[in-house]
Amino acid sequence: MIPAPLPRQFPDRAALIDHVRMISGDEGDASPITATDLNAALNALDPAGYGKTRNFLNGKVTRLSAYIRHGMVSLNHVRNLALARVSRKADAEKLVQELGWREFWRKVQAQHPDWIWTDVEAYKTGFTAADYTDDLPDDIAAAETGVAAIDDIITRLKTDGYLHNHLRMYLASYVVHWRQVKWQAGARFMLSHLIDADLASNNLSWQWIASTYSSKPYIFNLENMQKYCGSLITTSAQHNAPLDASYEELSARLFPHKQEF
Repeated sequence: MIPAPLPRQFPDRAALIDHVRMISGDEGDASPITATDLNAALNALDPAGYGKTRNFLNGKVTRLSAYIRHGMVSLNHVRNLALARVSRKADAEKLVQELGWREFWRKVQAQHPDWIWTDVEAYKTGFTAADYTDDLPDDIAAAETGVAAIDDIITRLKTDGYLHNHLRMYLASYVVHWRQVKWQAGARFMLSHLIDADLASNNLSWQWIASTYSSKPYIFNLENMQKYCGSLITTSAQHNAPLDASYEELSARLFPHKQEF
């Protein structure tokens, strides 16, 4: 017997959500993203502005990651739209590169699915994997580390389900290098809160930060956070002492067995 086709028309979003819950058996909350929001994000796409300001917390980022993750728009569509919005292809280069990285992570996952939760290489930090803690500390999960900028980032993640890419990098680096926690624990935590959670992009990026899929660990300092975040998160030296040092000082402190990379 051929099953009856699924209904396509509903009186409102609540009715649609109720129907999906009924047929799926999933009582979880529905994603807040909608087609209306997607259209607004596509209309606001500014490839040149993205290229110039994407590293800043208030920069012209696309906020398209959730829609790409859930199949509401394709990477190719965003690429073509970006190229159509600029008079010189070079003005869309940074945005197209980031779309390319997303596709690259997907292909790496397809060819090496075992890499998603397993170290691709050894840590380049002077430590072995056995030196890192398996579980995420409770104070990190609760946004109670005492490092104000990090606690702001964690709170934003748990509240919004989204983080600017620079904040994702800061949090991952803090978890792995300041707290010496295995990247897998941090990756699981971030995946559990992100609306745009993409397994390949998330986990392979954590490996890049950790140095198990790159030539050196990624670290940052408070000066870098102040430059790119401004007053949008708490970046005062008084409340972020563990981050307030030069890169040379942090490298010596965090990686005492290997200070050059």
